[in-house]
Amino acid sequence: MRLELQTWPKVRDYLKRSKGIVVPLGSTEQHGPEGLTGTDHLCPEAIARRMGAAHGVLVAPTIQVGMSQFHLDFPGSLTLRPSTLMAVVRDYMASLARTGFERVYFLNGHGGNVAPARAAFQEFYADLSMAGRDADVKIRCKLKSWWELPRVDALRRELYGTSEGFHGTPSEIAITLAAWPEAIDEFKLAPPPSHGRNDLLEHSGDNYYEAADYRRRFPDGRVISDSALATRAAGERLIALAVEDLAQDYEAFLDSN
Repeated sequence: MRLELQTWPKVRDYLKRSKGIVVPLGSTEQHGPEGLTGTDHLCPEAIARRMGAAHGVLVAPTIQVGMSQFHLDFPGSLTLRPSTLMAVVRDYMASLARTGFERVYFLNGHGGNVAPARAAFQEFYADLSMAGRDADVKIRCKLKSWWELPRVDALRRELYGTSEGFHGTPSEIAITLAAWPEAIDEFKLAPPPSHGRNDLLEHSGDNYYEAADYRRRFPDGRVISDSALATRAAGERLIALAVEDLAQDYEAFLDSN
């Protein structure tokens, strides 16, 4: 159930039975020589929309551009400043709260969004607290990256092990192959070079520096990820598990205080 495909009376009726909504949050950035630039918003969007259709849950328009400044040496990458992304997330929250939603679940697809999104939540709550309005607003927000969903995480580790890496991963490429098979050509990539344990530690969680440094360290865009291991069949398995995991986690979130 896509919010943008509903009329306002239908949304009003939905709010009579549920105060929850899912917001896919991603980015538009390079994903190696053969990965789609939209990978990080296409993955959470595909998962959220399938879950929404299966369980009657509204899904908001995807936030397609995130905090990706370290990819700007690659053509086609777009970014918001951290402060801009925070403002976008806060405005989503404020708009949804104003129109009656009380549980907003952000399904994330890009590690660089985590810190700005969490900061945006606290800025929103701080505004309410300092204005003395916190008792009047019941909105609660949650941020979850799709690869953190438990059975999804277990499957990607089983399928790819250390070849999963951190960017241009076979799991995310597999999901795009399943959801948009016509958009991706057959892979011809060799495995990326190993950068050693230090890079594994430094770059876990998208803790990168400026764009030129990223391009120097990872010249084809991938971060220790063997994208060529991706298959459409694996992508379908990952999406199916993600839909189940997300539905369970979302329902628990709706029931939380």
